[in-house]
Amino acid sequence: MYQNKITLTPQEILEKDFKIDTRGYRLKEVDQFLDVIIGDYEQFFAIIDSLEKEKAELLREIMALKQDLRNAKMNVEIARKNTDTTEVSNLDILRRLSQLEKEVYGRDDN
Repeated sequence: MYQNKITLTPQEILEKDFKIDTRGYRLKEVDQFLDVIIGDYEQFFAIIDSLEKEKAELLREIMALKQDLRNAKMNVEIARKNTDTTEVSNLDILRRLSQLEKEVYGRDDN
C-alpha cells in the first residue's frame, strides 16, 4: 500500500557507492542521495503517524463495540430473567387456580 511512496530499499542504501573525486566523494552526488533518504524518512514518519491515528480510532471503535456487546448481553439476560419469572408466575398461578378449583368444586383432575 505504501510501497510506491518509498524510493529506496534498505539494500539499495547499503550497496550505494559514491564516486571518489580528487578531494573525496562528489558532494553533489552525496547530497542528492541524502535528499532521497530524507524524503523516504519523511514518508515513513507520515505513514507511521497515519497508522497510529488509524490504530487509535480502531481501538476507540473496539471499545465502543465491546461496551455495546456488554449492554446487549445484559439486556438479553434481563429479558431472559423477566421471561423466566413470568413463566414461573404463570405456572404458579395455574397451579393455585387448579388447587382452588379442587377445593371449591371438589374436583380431582389427576
